[in-house]
Amino acid sequence: MGEFWIRAVAAAVIAYFCGCFNGAVIVSKYILRDDVRTHGSGNAGLTNFYRTFGGPLTFGVILTDVLKAIVALVVGGWLLVGHLPAGLPSPQEAYSDYWAGLFCLLGHMFPCMFQFKGGKGILSGGTLVIMIDWRVALVAWGGFLILVLLTRYVSLGSSSTGVTVPISTWLVYHDGILLLLSIIIGGLILWKHRGNIQRLLAGTESKFYFHKKVK
Repeated sequence: MGEFWIRAVAAAVIAYFCGCFNGAVIVSKYILRDDVRTHGSGNAGLTNFYRTFGGPLTFGVILTDVLKAIVALVVGGWLLVGHLPAGLPSPQEAYSDYWAGLFCLLGHMFPCMFQFKGGKGILSGGTLVIMIDWRVALVAWGGFLILVLLTRYVSLGSSSTGVTVPISTWLVYHDGILLLLSIIIGGLILWKHRGNIQRLLAGTESKFYFHKKVK
């Protein structure tokens, strides 16, 4: 049991530091020399980066946030279950995936190397659920895409995942521990979107459109 918790802590620490590699901050601050967090909503995420800078470097943000999620789950799976994630996870594999996924999101949202001011976890979180279980991902991504396409509010689609991930996790696994981990993940997403939710309710939230860089 002692060795297991050492491995669990190691997986959490590695996943957290993987999450800290925030694509929007890295690309804007070190390539464009203009921190995305000083523009627009102030969020270090894909949507604010695209609205502020646009251009092909947006794909650099996507690649960074996708790769860090993959590395976090691969390392977590290797440490906790002894092999890489593949196919539909067993309960033990799901524990590993949700555990590593949670700490990767914490790193993305609260990166210690960037003054704990990170993103809202949708792109990296979306990658995580795809890797964990396609059934959970189908519900989360399906709800996100439908709401964004119908309303053009990215924040509405993003916020919905904070609700759909715990629900779909329970429907798929019927496991209390996984439900708790998914509720924490969903709660973090909703908390990071609290400002967006307030603006949605007030009717002042910005809609998303494909456009060129804002001058």
